[in-house]
Amino acid sequence: MKYFFLSDGWRVGRVWEFGGLWNELAWQRKPHIQRLSLFIEEQQEKLWLYQVEEAVLMVEVRPLDPNHRQSIGQVVLKRLISAEQAIARLCEAETLSNLKNLE
Repeated sequence: MKYFFLSDGWRVGRVWEFGGLWNELAWQRKPHIQRLSLFIEEQQEKLWLYQVEEAVLMVEVRPLDPNHRQSIGQVVLKRLISAEQAIARLCEAETLSNLKNLE
């Protein structure tokens, strides 16, 4: 598995695999992308940890509100991180929380 952090207010767009854009007809399914219940807080911003399957090479992310003046239109995440890197990042975080602790 691979991982990435994504801020509140952003969503996953297009996904790339080794052969190019993810083709649901060829794969006969959508890519496995799951938001986990862990997030870190940095500069008063929640960064959620996402898990993606190994076949995913890049992920495009977009703001939920494309009309927001200060938002970037889109970003392509080209360097997804390993489980070890995600754990290290979680350990370095200013604040670490999980959804279960908030309920």
